[in-house]
Amino acid sequence: DQEAKLSGRTVTTGCGQGTVFAHTLDMLYDTRLPTVTTSQSIILDLLREIGGHNELYKKAGAVHGCGLCKGPEVLVFVEDVGRHNAADAISGMMWVEQIDGADKLFYTTGRLTSEIVMKTALMGIPILLSRSGITQMGLELAQHLGMIMIARARAGSFLVYNSADRVELDISVE
Repeated sequence: DQEAKLSGRTVTTGCGQGTVFAHTLDMLYDTRLPTVTTSQSIILDLLREIGGHNELYKKAGAVHGCGLCKGPEVLVFVEDVGRHNAADAISGMMWVEQIDGADKLFYTTGRLTSEIVMKTALMGIPILLSRSGITQMGLELAQHLGMIMIARARAGSFLVYNSADRVELDISVE
C-alpha cells in the first residue's frame, strides 16, 4: 500500500533535503543504546589523533570525514564529499566484518542531524562526536536514545549536548 507508506513522511535537514518515513523512525524508537561512559581525556586525545586522518581534506578541501573509534584510537576513517556516504561506508564495513558498536564512538566532521544520529544508532554506537554543530531534531532523537552527543569539538574543547553526566571531567583546565 504505497499511499499508506508515503503518508508518514518527515522532511529532514539532510544534504539538500532528506526524507525519513515513519516506519524507520518507529523502529528506531524501539532501539536502546548501551549505557556507557567516557572521559574528557579520551575525547581530547581522540581529537588530537583524528587530526592526522583528514588527508583528502588537506589536499582538496570540501569533503567530510567520518571515523569509527574505540577510546582515543581511530579504527577506520573514511572521507567523502558527503558525510552520509562516509557514514554508510563505515556502517557497511561494520556489517561485513561483524563489528559490534557498543564500545565504539562515531566521529564526523558534519552536523549532527537526525539522519546521522539514526545511522549511528543503527550501528549500535552510543557516543557521537562532531567538530560541527547539531540540529534540534538530532538532539531530540539522541535524548530519546540515550546517546552521548558531543559537538563543536576542536583540539582543546568540546560541548556535550546530551548525557553530560556520563562524560567524566578528569582534566583540570587552566
